[in-house]
Amino acid sequence: MRAREEIRKIRLRFGCESIGFMDDTVKSETFLAFTYRGQQIQMRVSAKGWAQMWLKENPYSGYRRVTRQEYVQRALQQGHVATNSILRDWVKAQITIIESGIVSFEAVFMPFMLTSDGRTVIERIKDTNLLLPPEKIRATQGGKYFTGTVSVQAPIDERAAAMSAGTEI
Repeated sequence: MRAREEIRKIRLRFGCESIGFMDDTVKSETFLAFTYRGQQIQMRVSAKGWAQMWLKENPYSGYRRVTRQEYVQRALQQGHVATNSILRDWVKAQITIIESGIVSFEAVFMPFMLTSDGRTVIERIKDTNLLLPPEKIRATQGGKYFTGTVSVQAPIDERAAAMSAGTEI
């Protein structure tokens, strides 16, 4: 695939020691693994996600000349092509951001770095519930921390007032 070759060239130019792709045909996922300055990075992208998005926008109808199963399989095949292209574009953008000094390599790729047990940082964070749930918001006011639950339905002004008062809506 052309997108994979471009990713390989970008990574080699950037100084990666090793680069590899692997396709998981059962899960319809593509893995990009590389090593940069001894740090192992592993990214996984799903062709199923792209195919589901496309099928939502282009639902199957009986007027098509293929079966529903064939239609879904074609969307999944296109999803593999699309996710490789999306990954290429994302990699190009991230390397440009790093090379221009906007952010560090670690700031961009830390979620995908492998930890001592072989999982990525983001997988370990999710498994340990290290982050607050999305509905919990932590704000500061005058050096004091307030934690509260904010309703999504509340108007923005009410949410801001609740955060500053440390109350729940």
